[in-house]
Amino acid sequence: MYAGIDPLTGKQRYLRKTVGTYPQAEIELTKLLGQVDEQRQPRSAIAVGQLVEKWLDVSELEDTTRQRYEGLVRLYIRPTFGALSAGKLDAELLERFYARLRRCSKLCAGPAKDHECRPLSASSVRQIHFILRAAVDRGVRWRYLSINEVTLAEPPSFERPDPDPPSAEEVAALLNDAWREPSWGMLLWLTMVSGCRRGEICALRWTDLDLTRGIMTVERSYAQTATGTHEKATKSRQKRRVAVDAYTVELLVAYRAQCESECVALGVKPPRDAFVFSGSPDGSTALLPSTLTQKYRRLAIRVGLRSTRLHALRHYSATELLTAGVDLRTVAGRLGHGSGGATTLRFYAAWVAEADHRAADAIGNLMPRPNSTRHSTRNPYETLAAELRRAIESGELAPGSPLSTCDELAAQHNVSVGTVNRAVTLLREAGLVTTARGRRTTVVGCSLTQVD
Repeated sequence: MYAGIDPLTGKQRYLRKTVGTYPQAEIELTKLLGQVDEQRQPRSAIAVGQLVEKWLDVSELEDTTRQRYEGLVRLYIRPTFGALSAGKLDAELLERFYARLRRCSKLCAGPAKDHECRPLSASSVRQIHFILRAAVDRGVRWRYLSINEVTLAEPPSFERPDPDPPSAEEVAALLNDAWREPSWGMLLWLTMVSGCRRGEICALRWTDLDLTRGIMTVERSYAQTATGTHEKATKSRQKRRVAVDAYTVELLVAYRAQCESECVALGVKPPRDAFVFSGSPDGSTALLPSTLTQKYRRLAIRVGLRSTRLHALRHYSATELLTAGVDLRTVAGRLGHGSGGATTLRFYAAWVAEADHRAADAIGNLMPRPNSTRHSTRNPYETLAAELRRAIESGELAPGSPLSTCDELAAQHNVSVGTVNRAVTLLREAGLVTTARGRRTTVVGCSLTQVD
């Protein structure tokens, strides 16, 4: 069925369908005719590479996210699918592609002497899947394609987060070494106290700090991409206010006084909205996020930390708060997780569980303890034991007096001898009577332990 001119190639397009019989062919021909009449047919045999480029042109992405996506397109999507018609993408092809990436990011054919396979992370593969799915979705909207086969493919599952925060000993060694340079020590201290991301710390200005009330406002982040640096909104696009403790306020006041004295010595006047941490004397320029990462890595290696990632300090802040019993929503608010605690719970489930154990202990200690010895009698031997206990407590059965024989008690209370034996056992365990082989059971007297 003729379907018009391809707007990309200028060639005529035909819709084709192959079936086994002539009647089936007539049915399919009618369907194809309906697609052309209703303009539901694909308008072009567009290639995957072209479609992805068009999607990137119209997508609203953060600069850092765009840079990441463009890298994945350049390294993985364009070399593999760039010239392939987008209509030929299907679930089997994509899932095999994802599996190969999870085995080796170089898509190697197999083990080789001069090659070591390094799998691509599940997170990166999921990002590739999102790029393809979003691009083909836009292609369907633009009528280049009729359906999106990418949605049928299943990307790798999320990797289970496994944060590795430094221990208290490692943090102490870290700060002791870093505080040789006060600005560097203050930066690491504030990062651990507030749980800020590195871009948020770089964008922090003195106008964001209310040292009188101990409040730090986090509303910007400093981004560094291949095209340059700029300030942008936080990752969650939300402004948050983080409380700062009194000792940290003292440190910030002393640090600010030091910065001002250095400016006076150099004869410069810092602007009111100067950056708290800056590479220039007057605080007019922000530190680069990559600079912090590299500097922290060198420090971590020097003091022998397990993790050399600056982000580990954010994990330290979160895990210490949760371990101390701070509720999940408060921790999520300080970290800037905008999902009401779901992200925090997913990353720090182990520490939330530890806090939950303490909550269980707390409620257990607050609950009144039941008196297991005072319960309603349900069995005949318990009823008989309670009656005999009351007789002993009232003095009807005096201490030292013999108890009736089992046969006599069974006849008096219309129970079996076995029931009498079980009742006497309860009295003996309660310390009210004593028994001995070949002797009568003897009343001892009242005991603090109850048998009913």
